[in-house]
Amino acid sequence: MFRFEDPIYLYLLALIPILALIRFISFRNQKKRLRKFGDPSLLKALMPDVSRFRPSVKFWILQAALALLIVMLARPQMGTKINHEKRVGIETIIAMDISNSMRAEDIVPSRLDRSKMMIENLVDHFTNDKIGLIVFAGDAFVQLPITSDYVSAKMFLSSIDPSMIATQGTDIARAIDMASRSFTQEEGIGKAIVVITDGEDHEGGAVEAAEAAKDHGMRVYVLGVGSTQGAPIPIAGTGEYMKDNTGNTVMSALNEDMCKQVAQAGGGAYIHVQNNSAAQEQLDQELDKLSKKETSTAVYSEFDEQFRAFGILALLLLILEICVFDRRSPLLKRVSLFGSKKQTAVMLLLLAATSAAAQSDRQYIREGNKLFHRGDYPNAEVAYRKAIEKNPKNPQAPFNLGNALMAQKKDSAAVEQFEAASRLETNPLRKSKSFHNIGVICQTHKMYGEAIEAYKNALRLNPSDDETRYNLVLCKHQKKKQDQQQQNQQGQNKDDKKDNKDDKKDEQKQDQKQDQQKEQSKPQMSKENAEQLLNAAIQNEKQTQDKLQKAQQQPQRRNIQKNW
Repeated sequence: MFRFEDPIYLYLLALIPILALIRFISFRNQKKRLRKFGDPSLLKALMPDVSRFRPSVKFWILQAALALLIVMLARPQMGTKINHEKRVGIETIIAMDISNSMRAEDIVPSRLDRSKMMIENLVDHFTNDKIGLIVFAGDAFVQLPITSDYVSAKMFLSSIDPSMIATQGTDIARAIDMASRSFTQEEGIGKAIVVITDGEDHEGGAVEAAEAAKDHGMRVYVLGVGSTQGAPIPIAGTGEYMKDNTGNTVMSALNEDMCKQVAQAGGGAYIHVQNNSAAQEQLDQELDKLSKKETSTAVYSEFDEQFRAFGILALLLLILEICVFDRRSPLLKRVSLFGSKKQTAVMLLLLAATSAAAQSDRQYIREGNKLFHRGDYPNAEVAYRKAIEKNPKNPQAPFNLGNALMAQKKDSAAVEQFEAASRLETNPLRKSKSFHNIGVICQTHKMYGEAIEAYKNALRLNPSDDETRYNLVLCKHQKKKQDQQQQNQQGQNKDDKKDNKDDKKDEQKQDQKQDQQKEQSKPQMSKENAEQLLNAAIQNEKQTQDKLQKAQQQPQRRNIQKNW
């Protein structure tokens, strides 16, 4: 990334066109004065040593040197490196309710959108604090592990939607429990859990979870979103509202009593979000009461000074200007350094094209960085891909491309680019960042095994990265929990299959018993009764045959039916 530390000095570049205009006017006046002496062609013959182009060359060399000196004053900086800074702050985990009831529009634009705006304002007010993000409904999971990277927090915030969690409901207890296990292991630092919800706790246990968090030195703050009067819950993309089993429209209201109980049990405070600024100010006052501690944080925004390169170029140009004389030297008349004028122009164009081609990949990367910081991730992706085409061996281009793809939720493609960057990168600290980002993507998709391997590779390259180490421990815990759930499901499936087989066997046995009982219950017929029934059937058959013969001997008539 390229930037100027003191860009105000760049306004001095306006001197360049002003000086050029002054020289143009003076050169024009000089020509007028020469015409007063005589014919220009005659004067040229009388002054064979006077050069027409050398003064212009010297002037433009001085102009270029002046421009480089001005750029040097602006302190150009490029490139980043990892720097561990000491910061004084707190740790905050935000637990955000994304159940279907948060779609209600009793506050504008909706409870969910207002919650996102609240979190974004909260992140903007943080300076030296660490932040994490948990989303919950009937279940809960970590959306963003605790970090000091506020840009990533805003990026993950934009993708939150109730469809992320299939299990609906509002399990505040699970969210508080997960948040209490997501902090770092540092002691003496203030730890806050901020729950943003409408208070519809369908699962219970929230008060007990808040008390447990308080016992471990954490404070639970509850931000109530919504109105106590209630509002219907719209169904996304249909324009209709959710209904219960009886066909009545479901009304969702803010449960302030439950929110206050949870906040009181957690040693925090309850804040009703009606106005974002007022709620933000009140929350900031509450968080300022927590104890702050000096922590070590990895910052990736330290720039290297590049003014030396511009100073060297300016010095070379000044030396060149001294070596160029105003008049032609008799000794160098026959010596042509660059040949004819056409050849000189061609060589200059080739040099310009070569330099442009050599710097094109860096230019594309700078352009992509500007677009990325503006939030224009698709165009940033295009710029980074152009940089890769120009210079496939530059590891910075695929790494930045991975970040742009990650911001667009193209996670599989982002992983490929991070892997390519790790293969090209030679600096172990920058290489570890690629593996760290791969781990974050895998962790987001609950691919804990792959995330663990990526975090291990990152720690091998940068053992002092506490954030990666924390994510590794968290993934191991989540993977263990996931394996246990899978084992329990497999055991339940086996038990269900056995129960079904036993039920089928019991049904077959019961059917057999019923058939036997029916056969036994049938009345037995004697031999005399059977002979009587057989004789009666024979007589009925003879009577039927006699009736058929009589009917055939009578004349027949045809009935014609018309189909209208």
